[in-house]
Amino acid sequence: MTGGLLLIAAALFLTCYNLWDEQRASASAEEVLLEMDLNAKRREEPEPAAPGEAEIPDYLLDPGRDMPAVEVDGSRYIGVLEVPSLGLELPVMETWSYPNLRTAPCRYSGSAYQDSLIVAAHNYKTHFGRLKELKPGDEVRFTDTEGNVFRYVVAKLETLGKYDVEAMVSGGWTLTLFTCTYGGQSRVTVRCQRQTFDLLRYGSFLSAFGFCDHVTLHYQSALTFDDSNEPPFSGIENLPCHRCHF
Repeated sequence: MTGGLLLIAAALFLTCYNLWDEQRASASAEEVLLEMDLNAKRREEPEPAAPGEAEIPDYLLDPGRDMPAVEVDGSRYIGVLEVPSLGLELPVMETWSYPNLRTAPCRYSGSAYQDSLIVAAHNYKTHFGRLKELKPGDEVRFTDTEGNVFRYVVAKLETLGKYDVEAMVSGGWTLTLFTCTYGGQSRVTVRCQRQTFDLLRYGSFLSAFGFCDHVTLHYQSALTFDDSNEPPFSGIENLPCHRCHF
């Protein structure tokens, strides 16, 4: 009898702790968002402009640069992740660790600038606990600390093994989100592709400004090809490499 009561008490304690921990994590993320205040920095959609009039973001000129981070309460954040269909807006920490995951989603590896960003988070309902509800075609947005907005669509959902790191980082996906299942034995994984408009929004400007193929091809690599295996556009010229260092 006593043993049964102890088990019930332990279960109640664990449930209460989990609820408290989730509320704490949600409040922590909201406080960080207020401190970061990226809303004012978000770039407006670019209007068509003549060569010489368009502002090209630094990440396009140098995709290999480190993603800039801002410090909030001693932790560093590289931007904000939004999943509109789940009502999520969350800061993303620069590096992942188990203590960091208790505050906010973390960059597991990669960079939004190189179309290889992987973000991990706990399965709190206010973090990534509802990832399995996403469907192909759902929108995901990431805004870096300079206000550059990267738009993605969900391509597929899959379940990976707990230690299947190679599968997690492979496949050439431009954005991956993942979290553990309850019990921690597998990983709910969402694969996303960057939206075509986002990839091409500065493409014509890059060619017109004289940037070489190394820069333009990087942002066209994720486009869908037709049956002829040719990109659905033309105009990349073999321009002299006088504006970049590739």
